[in-house]
Amino acid sequence: MDVLIFWVALLGTVAVLAYHRASLTMFTALIAALLAVASFTDTVGLVSWILFLIVALPLNVASIRQQYLTKPLLKIYRKIMPEMSTTEKEAIDAGTTWWEGDLFRGTPDWHKLHNYPKPRLSAEEQAFLDGPCEELLAIVDDWHTTHERADLSPEVYQYLKDHGFFAMIIKKQYGGLEFSAYAQSCVLQKLTSKSMVLSSVVGVPNSLGPGELLQHYGTKEQQDHYLPRLAKGLEIPCFALTSPEAGSDAGAIPDVGIVCKGQWEGQEIIGMRLTWNKRYITLAPIATVLGLAFKMQDPDGLLGDTKDLGITCALIPASTPGVKIGRRHFPLNVPFQNGPTQGEEVFVPLDYIIGGPKMAGQGWRMLMECLSIGRAITLPSNSTGGIKAAALLTGAYARIRRQFKLPIGKMEGIEEALARIGGYAYMAEASTTMSVGSIDLGEKPSVISAITKFHMTERMRQAIIDAMDIHGGKGICMGPTNYLARGYQGAPVAITVEGANILTRNMIIYGQGAIRCHPFVLAELQAAGLEDERAAVTAFDRALFGHIGFSISNFFRALWLGLSNSAFSASPYSDATAKYYKQMNRYSAALALMSDVAMGTMGGDLKRRERISARLGDMLSMLYLTSAVLKRFNDDGRPAQDLPIVQWACEDNMYKAQVALDEMLDNFPNRIVGSVLGKLLFPWGRTLRKPSDQLDHQVSRIMQTPCEARSRLATNVYLTLEPNNQIGLIEKALADILAAEPIFDKVVHAANKRLPFFRLNEVADLGLELGVITEAEAQKLRVAEQGRLHTINVDDFDPLELAADKSLFDIKPKAKSEAA
Repeated sequence: MDVLIFWVALLGTVAVLAYHRASLTMFTALIAALLAVASFTDTVGLVSWILFLIVALPLNVASIRQQYLTKPLLKIYRKIMPEMSTTEKEAIDAGTTWWEGDLFRGTPDWHKLHNYPKPRLSAEEQAFLDGPCEELLAIVDDWHTTHERADLSPEVYQYLKDHGFFAMIIKKQYGGLEFSAYAQSCVLQKLTSKSMVLSSVVGVPNSLGPGELLQHYGTKEQQDHYLPRLAKGLEIPCFALTSPEAGSDAGAIPDVGIVCKGQWEGQEIIGMRLTWNKRYITLAPIATVLGLAFKMQDPDGLLGDTKDLGITCALIPASTPGVKIGRRHFPLNVPFQNGPTQGEEVFVPLDYIIGGPKMAGQGWRMLMECLSIGRAITLPSNSTGGIKAAALLTGAYARIRRQFKLPIGKMEGIEEALARIGGYAYMAEASTTMSVGSIDLGEKPSVISAITKFHMTERMRQAIIDAMDIHGGKGICMGPTNYLARGYQGAPVAITVEGANILTRNMIIYGQGAIRCHPFVLAELQAAGLEDERAAVTAFDRALFGHIGFSISNFFRALWLGLSNSAFSASPYSDATAKYYKQMNRYSAALALMSDVAMGTMGGDLKRRERISARLGDMLSMLYLTSAVLKRFNDDGRPAQDLPIVQWACEDNMYKAQVALDEMLDNFPNRIVGSVLGKLLFPWGRTLRKPSDQLDHQVSRIMQTPCEARSRLATNVYLTLEPNNQIGLIEKALADILAAEPIFDKVVHAANKRLPFFRLNEVADLGLELGVITEAEAQKLRVAEQGRLHTINVDDFDPLELAADKSLFDIKPKAKSEAA
C-alpha cells in the first residue's frame, strides 16, 4: 500500500508541476525530496535512486544532455524535416506574433488581453467620418453606380481625389491623411454600408499597393515623385500580382523581367525587358501607375553572378509603350474597376524597381510584410460594414413586415436567422477592431490577418444569405430600393480575393500559425539551419527540451481541464462571461497538445494533410474570435444590454471549436492516437451546445427594437436620412411604425373590431371619425403607412429599361386593338 501511495504521490506531483509549467530544476528538486521522504519510510530503495539519477543527471547537466541526447536528435531532426522554400521562409519571417501566440501556448493571459488599449479615433479622423464620408455617401447612388453606369460617377471620383480618400495610408509629409489602421477600418465600414463598389475602390489603394510599398521600400526619389501625386489623386495606382497560372499560389508567377541593355530616352542603359499577363487587378482599367510583381532574371550576368534574382516589384507608368491596360472584368454584377493587364517585352530602366536596383529579388518579402497589414484591414472591414448594415436593415424589416397578422420577426424560424446575423455583426466588429488595433500597436499580424479575412468574409456571406431568406421576394427583385441583392451577388468576390478562402483555411491559418505561434517550433527550425554545429546544438537543445516540457505540460493541462470541464480554471471575471474564459483555457490547452501530437506523428506530412491543418486552424480561429468578443464587451464597459449578443457569439464560436476538435479526432490518421486522445480530451463527451432558442429570441428582440445595444451594432454605419440611403429610410420607417402601434391599438379598441395592420391612412380616418385620436396622431399613422409601403414594396420597370442593348428592340406604338 505504501508503494502505491508513493507512486500516486509521484504522479500527482508531476501532474501539478507540469500543469503550472514548473522549471526542470523545480521538478528535479521536488521529486528528489519525495524520494527522500519515501526512503526514510523504507518505501523505496537504492534502485529507485539509481533510476532517478539516470534520468535526472543527463537532463540537468547541459554538457551531458547536449552530447548524448541533443546532438543525435538534431541529426535525426534534420533528416525528417522537409526543406522550406525561400518563399515559405519569407512568408513566415514577414509577420509578427501577437495575442494569437498566447492562445496557441495553452495558457492565455486574460489580463494581458484586456490591457491592450481600446482603439480610438483622433479628432481629425472622427471629423473625416462625420464630414467628408457623410458628404461622399450623400452623392453616391448605388443603383446608378451598379446598374446604369457600371462605375462610380465622375463626380464621385473627383470627390475621392479632392478629399484624400486614396491617401489614408500616405504620410502627411507627402500630403496624405496618415490615418491609423482603425480609422481606415471605420471609413471602409461606413462606405460599405451604402456601396460595395465605393468601398472596394477606396480600399485597394490603401491596402497592398504602390503607396504602401513606396513608403516602406521606395527610394527617396520614388517617394518624392509618386507619393504626393498619389495623395492628390493625380495618379491612380493598382498592383498586378495574380496571373492565370498563379492565383492563390502567388509565388509561382510566370511573369518575367530579363536584365538586358536597351535604348531609353536616346541612350543605351541596363534595364529590364518585362513580359506579363495579369488578371483580377482592381483599379487596373483606370490606373495611371502599375505596380508589377515578376521574376527577375539576369542571364548575362549584367548585375552580378546570380542568374535568378527572384520575385521583384516595380512601378510602371501605364503610359509606357507596350503596356496593355484598360479592359475590364465584370465581377458578379458588382462593377468595381477590375481588369487584366499585359505587356510583351516592355523595356524599362532598373530605377523602376521599387527601392531601386538593390531591391531586385526582394519582392516576395516586401509583399508578405505589407500583405499581412492590408489583408487585416480592407476585406475584414468591408465585410464588417456589410454585416452590420444587413443586421440593421433585416431587423427593421422583420419588425415592419407582417404576415399572419404579426411581425415576421416574432416567428421562431425568423428569430433563428436574425440571431445569427446579429451575433455575426457583433463578432465582426469585435474581431476587426481588435485586429486593426494590433496594427496600430506596431504588429504585422500575418496569422490574425488570415483569420479575420477568412472568417469575416465567410460570416458576411452567411449573414447576407440569411438576410435574403428573411426578405424573400423583397430581396430577390433588383432595383433602387433593394439593399441586399448586390451584397448577395458580390459575396463570392470577397471569398475569392486576397487568398481564396479554401486555401486560407486549409493551409495559411494553421500553416503559418503552427510555426509563428508555437513557442519552440520556429526556434527548432532556425537552430537546425545554423552552420556552426556547436551553436546549432546549443540552440536546438534549448528549443527541444523547452518543447518537451511544453508538451508534457499541455498533456496534463488538457487532461485536468477535460476531467473538470474547466470548472476550476482561471477567469478574470466571475459574471456570466466566466465560463467562456474557462472554456477557452481548456481548448487552448487542447490546441497546443493536438498541435504537438499532429506534428510529432505526421512530421512534414502535416503540410499535405490539409483537413487536419484546417481543423487546427479552426480551433485557433474560434479562440481568437471569442477573445475579441469578450475584449469588445469589456472595452465597452460590460453593458448588460449587450450580454445576450455576447453570449450568443461566444457559444457559437466555442461550439464550432468543439466540432473542429471532434472531427479532427474522428479523422486522425493514426486511429489509435485519435481514439486515445478522444477519451482524454472528451472524458464526459461533447459538453458544449449551440446557442439556445431562448438566446436566439433575446438577440432577435434586440435586432428589432431601438435600444442602446442595437445602436452599438450600428457603429460606423451610414444612417443619414436622405432619398438614396435605404438604411436611413427604413430606420425612420421602423421608428414611425413603433410610434403608430399604440395609436392603432387605440382605434382598434374604440372600433371594437380586429383591423389588419395596413392601410393605416384609412385607420387614421376611422380614428378621427370615432373621435379617439387627434389630427397629430392621425398624421403619425399616415407617415407610418408611407414608410411601411416603402419598406415592403419592390421595384418594377418598363421592359425596355432592363435591356442592356436597347437597339436590339424595335419599339413601336401599339395599335388600339393590340393594346386592348
